Amino acid sequence: MDTNTSALRRPGSAPDGILHRDAGGGGTRTAVPSPAPQHAKSRKPLRRRRLFRIVVTLTVLATLGAGTAAAVITAAVTARPDYPGAGTGAVTSGDGSASALSGGTPTAEDGYLADGDSVALSDSVPAVANLEPGLREALGQALAAAEEDGLELRVASGWRSKAYQAWLLRDAVRTYGSEAEAARWVGTPDTSLHVKGQAVDIGPYDAADWLNRHGAQFGLCRTYDNEAWHFELSPSAIDQGCPPMYRDPTEDPRMRG
Repeated sequence: MDTNTSALRRPGSAPDGILHRDAGGGGTRTAVPSPAPQHAKSRKPLRRRRLFRIVVTLTVLATLGAGTAAAVITAAVTARPDYPGAGTGAVTSGDGSASALSGGTPTAEDGYLADGDSVALSDSVPAVANLEPGLREALGQALAAAEEDGLELRVASGWRSKAYQAWLLRDAVRTYGSEAEAARWVGTPDTSLHVKGQAVDIGPYDAADWLNRHGAQFGLCRTYDNEAWHFELSPSAIDQGCPPMYRDPTEDPRMRG
């Protein structure tokens, strides 16, 4: 490291080696090094401390600014009239738990079941209890037959509150990148048959596959080709068989209401 203090001298100070006349007044001149500035050694640590404080201050301000900007952007986007579940009047007080209505995670009160969870058809949770009686009865008959084949039909998702459905739709838009793509998987609070208690998602996969093959005799039909788990009550299927499946919900006229 260069230790030449001339690089740190105060403005107007002489550089090292400047020539002065001797005290006797003769013509001989000697090189007299000028004294090093008193603050030469302390300035570098001082500058480093100042630089450190500036960096810390800027970092804090940047963090606070980013958080504020994110909050503003989120609020602006979710307030858009075309944002699912926002500004449409589809979800109002009484359409779900306080948590779901405020945009938080739905609760069991909304029919919420976490991904990977399922409940028995005999369970009293809202996801099962709020299904239409005819659908629950048909599922009970199918369950008894499936158990004879060593399988248990379990409810992976059943009835949902409007607030829960709106939460799912917002999540689908984020996941798939657009409302159009999300509509292939999730209905709106006003169109979803889960909200009406007329649809159920069955798990695990082996049980859903069994119901797809045998459900017609109980009036239970798989509705969408892209959803192997989604079943609805169709009493006419007992005599006529299940109707052709829609490719996905966007082809279902009931989803366009």
